[in-house]
Amino acid sequence: MVVGAVECLAECEHVYKSFFGVNVLEDVSFRVNAGEVVALLGENGAGKSTLVKILSGVYTRDSGSVRIFGRPVGDLTPREAQALGISIIHQELNLCSHLTVAENIFLGREIIKNGVLAKREMSRMAAEVLRRINIDMDPDIAVGDLSVSKQQLVEIAKALSSNARILIMDEPTSALTAREIEDLFVIIRRLRGESGCGIVYISHRLDELKHITDRVTIMRDGRFITSADFASITMDEIISHMVGREIKEKFPRVDCARGKKIFEVRNISSGKAVRDVSLELYEGEIVGIAGLMGAGRTELTRAIFGVDPKDSGSVRLDGREVAIGRPSDSIDAGIVLAPEDRKKDGLCTRLSVRENITLPNLDMVCEGAGMVNRRKEDVMVGETVKNLSIKLSGPEVNAGSLSGGNQQKVVVGKWLARNSRVVIFDEPTRGIDVAAKVEIYNLMNELKRNGIGVMFVSSEMPEIIGFADRIIVMCEGRITGEFMRGEATQNKILEKATQFEIKKIDAGCPAQEEAV
Repeated sequence: MVVGAVECLAECEHVYKSFFGVNVLEDVSFRVNAGEVVALLGENGAGKSTLVKILSGVYTRDSGSVRIFGRPVGDLTPREAQALGISIIHQELNLCSHLTVAENIFLGREIIKNGVLAKREMSRMAAEVLRRINIDMDPDIAVGDLSVSKQQLVEIAKALSSNARILIMDEPTSALTAREIEDLFVIIRRLRGESGCGIVYISHRLDELKHITDRVTIMRDGRFITSADFASITMDEIISHMVGREIKEKFPRVDCARGKKIFEVRNISSGKAVRDVSLELYEGEIVGIAGLMGAGRTELTRAIFGVDPKDSGSVRLDGREVAIGRPSDSIDAGIVLAPEDRKKDGLCTRLSVRENITLPNLDMVCEGAGMVNRRKEDVMVGETVKNLSIKLSGPEVNAGSLSGGNQQKVVVGKWLARNSRVVIFDEPTRGIDVAAKVEIYNLMNELKRNGIGVMFVSSEMPEIIGFADRIIVMCEGRITGEFMRGEATQNKILEKATQFEIKKIDAGCPAQEEAV
């Protein structure tokens, strides 16, 4: 099928889809043309992932039509969709941690010779794929030994290795560094221009769109809202269409007087990742931790919380030293962590919201015989859901079924039920939409107002600059710089994060010379 003079690679018309009687897609139409990048935008729960899963054969539609290369197709299986030239990079990592990088890249397309898996050839071909897209990685290393960002790169290599004509990217940059994002954009431009691929790009990082996007399609509440050439629509209009209202402030902040010192880390070292780190946290401020991948930011939070062992150093809370050898020591003291991978480390996704909030707080709701006092539990869960405005049909719903923003609230809510004194967030807005981000920022502001110490790690430079009251920069496990609000620019932060003078930044987010 041709739209004007442009070949339409895939088209969905009047698609409906429901789960357990709840409409997820209602009369949605969508298309992607050869040689273009279409940004598919909307809040969490808008139906974006469901739509592309129908296109890639993961889900079957209830009604409506799908055409691939102009030909109507029935319900596809993932293998059939791949054979047609459709490849998808899922938002949730879809890898086998016990297999190697090469084995994951060729999963389902294994090379068999004489009835034996040709591991050497798969490794050689995987190395070629990784080299072609500028990823420096050993194809024989187990995926489970890689960081989240490296695993994301494996997902990208896996998708690109099949020479797809239609490539769907669902939050591909959520765990990538600025340099890795820039490399990905180069790959996308090459695929769009040289190979004539049609690329469906889903992302909540709206600043990325101007670097690669030709057209946007916006969804809300499972419905198609609008489609437009990217050059003809403003960012404010995009956000308004996505959320159904105007978002007046991207990084809402509250000003509080800086109070007493709440929290202090002295000379903490943990393996090679954290080296002699000292920092302080005061009432009335939110501290952001910046740095490139491998700087030791996540490892610092894990060492503080007691997940990883400390080789040396101490932690002080309200002027008193706290002995932390494991997470339970930290929790008992009132120092808690909302981890980077909330589904893996922060939630039991198959348990209910009620159970997730109750589990770390059993000591607060159990009677002497070890039985849960349901009245106390109901009060604790009800107050947590109400105070954090967690959107759900009821506390018995599975935590894994919530949107990313509401999952993050559950992770934080279970700790706030304990009246915690310090809350550490590791990538708190990763993979959530613009409206949910504002809700998380407002939650952090409320903690700040209540005198709770707040510290957060973020790979998004505009977020660090726009929201933090004070910014600490790490490089190679050490603190290399510190800025108060108004002093920081992307150039200054990156100079400290790389420990050399930055002449020019040309990454996913261009340099901001002025202080924000």
